Amino acid sequence: MSAKSPNPFSRIPAVDKVIVALEKKGGLPPLPQPLITDLVRHTLEEIRERVKAGDPNVDEFEGTVRLIRERIGVLYRSRIHPVINGTGVCIHTNLGRAPLRKEAVQAIADVGRFYNNLELDLESGERGSRGGFLETCLAKLCDAESATVTNNCAAALIIILKHLAKGDRNEVVISRGELVEIGGGFRVPEIMEASGAKLVEVGATNKTTLDDYRNAITPRTGMLLKVHRSNFYMEGFTGEPSTEELVALGREYGLPVVEDLGSGAMVMTEQVSAIPHEPTASEVLGRGVDLVCVSGDKLLGGPQAGIIAGKAGLVAGIKKEPFFRALRCDKLILTAMQETVLEYLRTGENEKPDLPLIGMLSATVEDDLRPRAEAILKRLSGAGGLECSVVDSIARCGGGTMPKAEIPSLALEFLPSGLSVTKMAQRLRGMPLPVMGYIAEDSFRIDLRTVFPEQDVSLVENLLAIL
Repeated sequence: MSAKSPNPFSRIPAVDKVIVALEKKGGLPPLPQPLITDLVRHTLEEIRERVKAGDPNVDEFEGTVRLIRERIGVLYRSRIHPVINGTGVCIHTNLGRAPLRKEAVQAIADVGRFYNNLELDLESGERGSRGGFLETCLAKLCDAESATVTNNCAAALIIILKHLAKGDRNEVVISRGELVEIGGGFRVPEIMEASGAKLVEVGATNKTTLDDYRNAITPRTGMLLKVHRSNFYMEGFTGEPSTEELVALGREYGLPVVEDLGSGAMVMTEQVSAIPHEPTASEVLGRGVDLVCVSGDKLLGGPQAGIIAGKAGLVAGIKKEPFFRALRCDKLILTAMQETVLEYLRTGENEKPDLPLIGMLSATVEDDLRPRAEAILKRLSGAGGLECSVVDSIARCGGGTMPKAEIPSLALEFLPSGLSVTKMAQRLRGMPLPVMGYIAEDSFRIDLRTVFPEQDVSLVENLLAIL
């Protein structure tokens, strides 16, 4: 009688046995037990499916435990937590865009921890206006009759379109050269159509005339829209009407003119750093547009939000739209935006607001960055297996703003021995306080413009640890 063939499923351990082995060895990231149990269960089910499919390369028990431990680490590192940004990209979309000033963070902590007057009128004791103080501050900052906020700039554009382009007048005239993609696969035309508006594209990609707009206006036209090309630029045989010309055309036909400014600049950017001028909300409203919308977490240096500013009647109508409730900000975002805008209003005419992003953009190479670079080199001088130097670099604004702006900067350049630059980058990303840099000319670099000075010690510790 022949012996029974071994059961291939016998090599798959029970969930409880794996959890005991993980706990016995210790050193697990502080994840809640239900998450660990689910990860163990899903991994074992994955192994079971491989066995069922006839895969002979299934790990033994210890190998399975190691695999699960690695996956627990990967899951834990995927939570949102601080990183060191050494990429040289100041408004890094993947790294949370604009960092907030510490006073804003403290205000968020206080409002989040305790009750607050989010919708309470402290004078009457009755229900009050949500974000009313912030709206007053924003209107002043933008030199607008009125202002309000949504949860991002795309939402701001959608609610504007829903209010101004609907019913029998749902057509929106826009230049083909302004149908931009804003990142993450989202495109202005798709966002506009999601609002129910109908796009009427005019002109050519590189050139649009005022007559192109005029010839597209019909009784079904609801508004004229201009989108600032903040994340790309066109050169050569190009042309477009000025904002003032569009405003005059809109008034001729009784149509509102809206500009999506996107970048969120509230100061003269050329006075902050050696970068081109970026239009501000105040500047664009001064040209006569009825409404402008900008981002809060780009050049403004605040939290993710969309700002709508302009004519009081239009802003009031937008806030009455039923869909506005789905796009409004919560108490924490309103608080962060409030503290950010207050800092702008406190700043004198020839001063710069005390915001992390503004400080980052205005830091000088010789006075601010080089002393830090030399101090870091000194601390790393005794580290074996690592050749380090300081090189000139170019930082960027990022976040879909000012693509032509090149900001002179300094970077630490590393040439590790016995370790590839790719592996070095991977190890730094795996640290408890991850470090993000970039690879250039077969070296690993960390641009100091986007590293906060108070993170220099942690940066050195991480570099020493991976060696």
